[in-house]
Amino acid sequence: MVELNPSDAQGQINKILKVLVVGEMGTGKTSLIRQYVQGFFSDFYKTTIGVDFANKDIVWDDHTTISLQLWDIAGQERYGNMTHVYYQEACAAFVVFDVTRVSSLEMVKEWKKDIDEKVLTSEKQPIPCLLLGNKIDLCQEGVWAKSKEEMDQFVAENRFIGFVETSARNGTNIDEAARTLIKYIMDNHIEPDSNEKTGVDLKAQPNPANGAGGGCCH
Repeated sequence: MVELNPSDAQGQINKILKVLVVGEMGTGKTSLIRQYVQGFFSDFYKTTIGVDFANKDIVWDDHTTISLQLWDIAGQERYGNMTHVYYQEACAAFVVFDVTRVSSLEMVKEWKKDIDEKVLTSEKQPIPCLLLGNKIDLCQEGVWAKSKEEMDQFVAENRFIGFVETSARNGTNIDEAARTLIKYIMDNHIEPDSNEKTGVDLKAQPNPANGAGGGCCH
């Protein structure tokens, strides 16, 4: 969602942006969010069930503060019937894959298609999606074999606004990815299609990022 709260006495504008974070299980979505919001990484995680979200307040410029709501959609949810509800009033999305698993890159096509079919902007256009190739820290030995030209073509063919390599472990490019997506939203005045009501309380307090459990997720 994009929500403008009343300006304060100094003319400060507060905006709420709802951004989806989607991708297959084990691609590191929750770890990316935890690193971005809390500056924290763990080798162990608890698999997200359903949906979770976290909030980060950002001073965007001298007059604008952004409350960024990151909705962490469980990897298995694409096969269920609840994503339509979770997606509502989102203004943008990160679509995440694991650079060490080529199959997860192929699956981002399905996530992008799912988003395009279920949520639109106020102009009835697909919401902007930024592609994130996570776990780049594991690729020092050439595991990640896609060239820039190949990824540029993939981005264009699947209508992403761009591609960023990230690492949830060491924080590589996470801030840059967030700023890229927010700038696109702000520059293009992206607003969600808020006509359809879902019954989901979008102003509910976010739950803490998923804690320790049984897996490795960079």
